[in-house]
Order: sequence, then structure tokens, then C-alpha cells
Amino acid sequence: MTTLKPAKGLLLVAEPSIIGDVSFNRSVVLLAEHNEEGSVGFILNKPLEYTLKDFISEIDSTLPVYNGGPVEQDNLYFIHRIPELIPDSIEISSGIYWGGDFNSVMGLLLQNKIDESQIRFFLGYSGWESTQLDQELQLNSWVVAPNDYKNEIIGKPYTNFWKEKMIEFGGDYLIWSNSPENPAYN
Repeated sequence: MTTLKPAKGLLLVAEPSIIGDVSFNRSVVLLAEHNEEGSVGFILNKPLEYTLKDFISEIDSTLPVYNGGPVEQDNLYFIHRIPELIPDSIEISSGIYWGGDFNSVMGLLLQNKIDESQIRFFLGYSGWESTQLDQELQLNSWVVAPNDYKNEIIGKPYTNFWKEKMIEFGGDYLIWSNSPENPAYN
């Protein structure tokens, strides 16, 4: 497997070795920012038991809200693929955008003009200080992978995402694709 360096728009796939880590066990993280000051990402495959209307009472939306990571879990974040409808969005890469004017998002939601394939909401984010992610990579906590889904990753079903990546990596990862989440249950 080719070893990629972390960069905006790439994926971090949790190594099986971080089993037991409450936040990142079996996670697939989209890196939204990576530079000398640190890294920011959002866990794509950890839905919470909440929908958007649980946080914003004015919005009657059943869009799911995901656990974006352990940092600032009292804040709502979003990524999307509709910058033409959400001003002030920041491109991550490949037509994936982060944030933007939330009043525009509220209006679009009230008018039922955006759906789950276009936007994904998160409570919190995943963050790493300056060299922290590099240290975790050296400890084999993550595999950096390309985002072959481009902006369609936003609507990608989360259920088997980590397992799919293990199968894709092949080799020693194949055995982990069918293991229970907690190997003690095996």
C-alpha cells in the first residue's frame, strides 16, 4: 500500500490497533485542513442518535447529525457540495466545502432545498496540534487514504465504510474487516 502524507481532502482511516479508543475506533475521518499549525477533520461514519431538529427547533429536518470528533462537541459544523447555494464556503478539495453562511443553510432547509446527499452535519470536530497527527501516524494509529469518492463522499452510507476500507487495503487488513468491534466478543 502506498504511504500518503496527510493533506486537505484525504481520509484518515483508523488502524485496527486503536481499538478501545472511544472517539476514533473504526473511524474514517475527512481531513478538512492540514498545515504546520495542525489538522482538522470530521469523522464521517459515526452518526449520533440525533437529527438536526433536535438542535435547531425552527427546522423540521430529520437530517442525521454525526459525531465529528471530540473537540468542541457543543458546536455544530457542516460540510457540503453546494457552494453556489451557501455563500462563504471554504473548499476542502474535490468539490467538498466546509461551512459557509448558516442563515443560507437555514433558509434552504426550511424550503426543503437540500438533502442528505448534499450536506452533512457534525457535533464537534477532530483536531490535532502541530505535530500530533504525524506522531500518531508514526505509531500506526492511522492510514492516510485518497478520497476516491470526491464530493459524493457527503452522501456516502456510513454503515460499512470502515470495513470497506479494510477490504480495499487488503493484506493483513482483511482479517479485521469481519472482526467484531470489540474483539473480546469473538
